[in-house]
Amino acid sequence: MREPPRATTPPDKARLGLKKPKKKAAGIPAVLSSAYHGLRKMGATKTIKTLVTVNQQEGFDCPGCAWPDPEHRTTFEFCENGAKAVADEAMKAHVDSNFFTHHSVQELAELSDYELNRKGRLAEPMYLAKGESHYKSITWDAAFEKISQALRALSSPHRAVFYTSGRTSNEAAFLYQAFVRAYGTNNLPDCSNMCHESSGKGLGQTIGIGKGTVTLDDFNHAKVIMVIGQNPGTNHPRMLTALRDAKKMGAKIIHVNPLPEAGLTRFKHPQDYMKMDLTSTQLADLHLPVRIGGDAALLKGLIKLQLEHDTIDEEFVNQYTSGFDSMKRSALGTGWDEILADSGIDRELIERASDMLSSSDATIACWAMGLTQHRNGVAVIQEVVNLLLLGGHVGRLGAGFCPVRGHSNVQGDRTVGIWEAPSRAFISRMEEGLGFNIPHEHGYDVVHSIEAMAKGDVDVFFCMGGNFLSATPDTDFTAKAIANIGLTVQVSTKLNRSHLITGKEALILPCLGRTESDIQHGHRQFVTVENSMGIVHRSQGTLKPASTMLRSEPWIVASLAEATLGVEHLPWMDMASQYDSIRDLMEASLDGFTDYNARVRSDNGFALPNPPRDHRRFNTEDGLAHFTTHELPDVSVESDQFVLMTLRSHDQYNTTIYGLHDRYRGVHGHRRVIFMNADDMVARGWKSRTKVDITSHFNGEKRVSLEWLLVPYEIPKGNLAAYFPEANSLVPLQSTADISNTPTSKWIVCTLKTSSVIDGTEEE
Repeated sequence: MREPPRATTPPDKARLGLKKPKKKAAGIPAVLSSAYHGLRKMGATKTIKTLVTVNQQEGFDCPGCAWPDPEHRTTFEFCENGAKAVADEAMKAHVDSNFFTHHSVQELAELSDYELNRKGRLAEPMYLAKGESHYKSITWDAAFEKISQALRALSSPHRAVFYTSGRTSNEAAFLYQAFVRAYGTNNLPDCSNMCHESSGKGLGQTIGIGKGTVTLDDFNHAKVIMVIGQNPGTNHPRMLTALRDAKKMGAKIIHVNPLPEAGLTRFKHPQDYMKMDLTSTQLADLHLPVRIGGDAALLKGLIKLQLEHDTIDEEFVNQYTSGFDSMKRSALGTGWDEILADSGIDRELIERASDMLSSSDATIACWAMGLTQHRNGVAVIQEVVNLLLLGGHVGRLGAGFCPVRGHSNVQGDRTVGIWEAPSRAFISRMEEGLGFNIPHEHGYDVVHSIEAMAKGDVDVFFCMGGNFLSATPDTDFTAKAIANIGLTVQVSTKLNRSHLITGKEALILPCLGRTESDIQHGHRQFVTVENSMGIVHRSQGTLKPASTMLRSEPWIVASLAEATLGVEHLPWMDMASQYDSIRDLMEASLDGFTDYNARVRSDNGFALPNPPRDHRRFNTEDGLAHFTTHELPDVSVESDQFVLMTLRSHDQYNTTIYGLHDRYRGVHGHRRVIFMNADDMVARGWKSRTKVDITSHFNGEKRVSLEWLLVPYEIPKGNLAAYFPEANSLVPLQSTADISNTPTSKWIVCTLKTSSVIDGTEEE
């Protein structure tokens, strides 16, 4: 029997290099970084060929973030981190049977996530037998036979769980959910459960749609843009261009975030150098360094000031909303002492922000996981709704809600059916299109899936992309839960930690990447994706596949479906041979997809219906947008405790680590760092690079992570920040947002002490 491999990332022994944090994003350093990653991983010819086709009309959609493409595109429609994502996917296929012959699962688990990713593309299907320590090659037919046998043998379809990442195309995701529901379950957790589920729930309850209500053009007409709990310079770099253009049109930008971020201080578009323009643009007019968890108090203060100054669109409020009086009483009844203490923001700064909002007739609010990953994630997003509804900032040019999705098609996957809790209307429409009955009982989300695994209630776990172990909370608990499963399957492009923490048996199925040409029966196929603003458009790879053994995701799903269910429900393989037929079925099964094949072939694709944006129509029970009332959350902690939040470095995308440099924050060569207020460090006699251990506290439980280095940083006192996935082991599985059940990765109560590990040896 093989020993259980390491679940958490190993201690980082590399030297930590520190420089002053940057005050400007992009510019020449972004150009050099893009070129470095492209040339090192792809070579000159492939780099040029790939980067001139990313995000182009006849090219492929960037496998990075979901920021929309402009209608009029330049030759180079990519950002630095998009270039990294493309170069990373275009690596050569080195992870094959020979690789696994020389590397055991246990040995690979001792590598960092960065080192695992550097091994190259997966080249062929691999199988890890029960009790074995090395993967071995397996044919595609044999792999599908193993999975289908396991699925057919289950006592209930609900003992299987089918996960999806946001990289999956609309066609693959739709076919996947059709198979899962034909099989008999709604166990369809996805990455939305861990990021923007709170946005979907918060917006759905109040404005009747779980998506944003703005277009890219709205940024050109906005008077105020609030960027809350988001770092676009690293996570959505192309958004900086939209913010720069908005500034040139006269917009004011308010940045709400515990840390100052270079991307919202100043921005220099790399292409400006071609025009001999050497100037950069100041973006944020005001930075509000809110305490972690203090956003609700800040928003309550802004709402209170808008009410006190009577800067309300009464016509909109009276005609289109309900619940105003209750919300008003709650806001006016909240004292300033509580607002200032919880938010950590001086009243003068809050009033400056309020003055900007009061003078704006077109306000956009953008946010990301800084809001969603709190226990009050749904409630705080509904406070954003309250604030914008006061001024009628929905269904108006230059105004609206903008939850910025983190992965390229995470919104599209939900639209086409990756949803563990489908509504009755969705089920009815899907049954009408598919032509067979589907389950009505809601399935497991991510957290409930892990809990079911821990109880022994899951026998087969199938992952369509992603790195489930590293993306989820409570790493050690999750690893033990996964070990209870009979068979785990990963559809992947690159090696990651989820291939090493497995069930009793495991399969790796290597798939085509977004950059690669997809040929089915001699015909080149394209897929579609939906961006953060509800635009559905084409994506067609151009590169030669990294290995002849790679298969497309639609082909993999269809092959598994036919092996498991036969053709009673759908002609699976026929559909996988021509993706137009998948889109025809989507048109019949989904609202808003009329004339899908024709419209998606038009330049820039098409916009899905958005009633609040398009008609000020709200799909709620009373047809009105809802003001909501919420008490402020308890953000108090013990005197010796801190609140920690997780974040990305500039050299990563989600759980994929491209390099070891967080250039904007000045951190180099090392990832196990804790950003800490310098005064907090001095009070404890700690210096830069002091090694500490972290203990998180939740309901009497403790989780410990060893060997972290302190980095003094401009962050509110009492607050800490650390990179994920390294810090995910500190996030309690049961600590989740109300209603959305999203893990609270931005609210981790913890204590620090000088490390018990010195030079790799634990003190006795």
